[in-house]
Amino acid sequence: MDLSIIVPVYNVEKYVRACLESIFRQGLDEDRFEVIIVNDGTRDRSMEMIADIIGQHKNITVINQENQGLSVARNNGVKAAKGDYIIMPDSDDLLIANSLPTLLKPALETKADLVMADFLMLGDEEIERYQPPVNQTLKIREMTGIDLFLEDYTPYESYVWRTLYRREFLLENNIWNYPGILFQDVPFTHECYLKAKKCIRASWLLNIYRTGHASATYNFDMKKADDFCIAMRETWKLCSWEGHTPATLRKLKDDVFVSFSHLIILISYSFKRRVDRWDTIKFIKRNLSDVNFDNGFRQKAVTALFTHIPIIFIEANYYLRRLLRLFK
Repeated sequence: MDLSIIVPVYNVEKYVRACLESIFRQGLDEDRFEVIIVNDGTRDRSMEMIADIIGQHKNITVINQENQGLSVARNNGVKAAKGDYIIMPDSDDLLIANSLPTLLKPALETKADLVMADFLMLGDEEIERYQPPVNQTLKIREMTGIDLFLEDYTPYESYVWRTLYRREFLLENNIWNYPGILFQDVPFTHECYLKAKKCIRASWLLNIYRTGHASATYNFDMKKADDFCIAMRETWKLCSWEGHTPATLRKLKDDVFVSFSHLIILISYSFKRRVDRWDTIKFIKRNLSDVNFDNGFRQKAVTALFTHIPIIFIEANYYLRRLLRLFK
């Protein structure tokens, strides 16, 4: 079997049907791929909304589990998968019609570990009006994972769903989504790109990312801050990987610094109570005790402040953000 499409489902009754329908508009023979729906203990009518689709297709498998989060749902889907390649679309997003066959062909021919593609970000009304391109031209570059990481990876777009993964690559390298947290895409994708030997960067539209509804950063709270911190910690652990070049190690540390800076901004904007800011910065301090940003003066200064006077550091950021708001 060529492909396993893993779709975790949790409280997405408004969107999941469109996601499933987009999967079956790929022009692939159903004996070439399987769809693994992981019902992560959804509490709404998501499974009812797609019951007829499940009944119409013999290549759909449903895994039912208690709610354990997106990471565990993806991991259980990977464990059950039989395809040479795996893709993990979010259940509130879409695959662009007939996008997969074009990407699968070079993947299977080259046995690339990863095939990274393009995507669109559209709101609900834009999706309703969207027409798939009729004259797309596939452009591919073959490269190592390290080259792809250095040339085309940004922590702001560390999306699991934009990439096809060779299943044996994930299993052989023991790469799994970190369980129980949001923002798990960050350590997972970093590890994949650093360890992949052969990759394809495809200029080809694969996904539509649905904007304008609740996301992991919406209503940022202490739980999300803690999860963000753990994701950074797991990414920072990759600094000990033996395959680094000076360039990859520098970029990896820079990526974590970008995430760290974004987290501090979110805390400063979102947490009005001083006790919440203090509790969160203490949690970050415990979990990132070995972090040492040292690329340039700004990173060294931030590291010194965070290491030695973390409470003053977070309070200074909080009042700076409030001051900046006054001048907007």
